[in-house]
Parts: sequence; structure tokens; C-alpha cells
Amino acid sequence: MNVFGVDIGGSGIKGAPVDLERGDLAQERHKVLTPHPATPDAVADGVAEVVRHFEWSGPVGITFPGVVTDGVTRTAANVDKGWIDRDAAKLLSDRLGGAPVTLLNDADAAGVAEMTFGAGRGRKGTVMLLTLGTGIGSAVFIDGRLVPNTELGHLELHGREAEKHASTKAKEDEDLSWPHWSRRLEKYLAHVEMLFSPELFIIGGGVSRKAEKFIPHLEGIRAEVVPAQLQNNAGIVGAAMASSSDSRR
Repeated sequence: MNVFGVDIGGSGIKGAPVDLERGDLAQERHKVLTPHPATPDAVADGVAEVVRHFEWSGPVGITFPGVVTDGVTRTAANVDKGWIDRDAAKLLSDRLGGAPVTLLNDADAAGVAEMTFGAGRGRKGTVMLLTLGTGIGSAVFIDGRLVPNTELGHLELHGREAEKHASTKAKEDEDLSWPHWSRRLEKYLAHVEMLFSPELFIIGGGVSRKAEKFIPHLEGIRAEVVPAQLQNNAGIVGAAMASSSDSRR
């Protein structure tokens, strides 16, 4: 069974049909650049372009980089502030010709995919997925159950938001070496570990493809730290899973 998933990120909007039996993309994903400013209308146009690329008709699951409750986007840290308190599910559905849209937090979507098909499969206790990219997204699971919209990238670290200090964007903007950036990431993980005592950290986002460059440097973390197995496709897969779940209700 194929379902369509779209992942809205700070730098790109990517999507593809997903084979939910395998937990993998059914076709190679299509990506467009996230518009700047990332206003609701401009981003909706980008989502429509991705969906049209596959000539898809039917339900679509979509992730959003912020808090989402009942299809309404409540925060907008890395996109235009026009998203705050917007009925984004309706906006996106209208832009997709009335197709049913399921909208959820991007890290939550990636986490659900990893817990079902990837590095968190079968794991009990407290598991945390952290997506490192333009910001830091988080998904928290307790015995496999999601605690939604945690947004732990906005914890304060050294007097500023953690994602401004330890995200992949911070590494790129400040031209940090892998060891230097790894020390920043380790301090962030240690802070989160102090608060939640997880058994497992799963590191997602595009940087997960280069896990060997930073995970060996995270020596001060008690929890196990592993890269996401679905890597940067986890959000697309999780979005499709959410859409499928909604369509069965």
C-alpha cells in the first residue's frame, strides 16, 4: 500500500509515495527549495509542486517544523510568523484540490517512522529522536508511545536556544570542524539527558549519513547514541504513516 508523504523543512520541501509495508520510499523523492520568506502561501505552493510531480491524487501526510495541534500550526521558529495559529491543514488541503491532509510535527513524524521501521524498533523505556538540520527537532517516546510537540531544540543552552548553538546550520554558518561541533552537540545531549534520562538517542536529519564523523566524539553521554536508519527520509515515511492512520478512522 502506497501513501504520499511530504516533509517541510527549513531548507527544502521533499516528498514521495511511501510503501508502508516496507517503510521506505516507493519512488525516488522529489525536492524543491523552501521559499524565503517561508510564508504559508509560498510553502503551500511548494508542497503542491512536489505532489504534482508524481501526479498524485488522494490523502497526503505533511510534516511541519513546529507545534501542530488538530491541523493548526502554533509556532514558527524557522518559518514565517504567518504560520502561527493558522489552520494549515485546511490551507494545504485547499491547495491540493481538496485532498485530505494530515499535518504533524516534523520530528514527531520522523520519530514514529524510526520507532516502527528503524533504529527504535522494539525499544522500550524512554527513547528520544533528535533531528539536526536548520534547527533541532525532537520526538520523545515512552515505551513506544509518542509525547507530541516537545520542541526540545528551544531549550536554553549557554544563554541562547540550543538549536542556535548545536544544529547542523550552526556548524555550517560558523564553519565548525566535526570535533568542535561534536563538543557542542555533546553538551546539548548531556543537558537533555539530565532532564529526561533516556536509554537511547537517535540522531536524524541529513547529518545522520555522516554519523561516523561525530558520534564517536560523544563520549560523555551515558545513553546509547545511534544514527537514524531511515536517515533524511524518516519524515516523509512518518507523514505517510500518519495519513494512513487517519484514513482508516
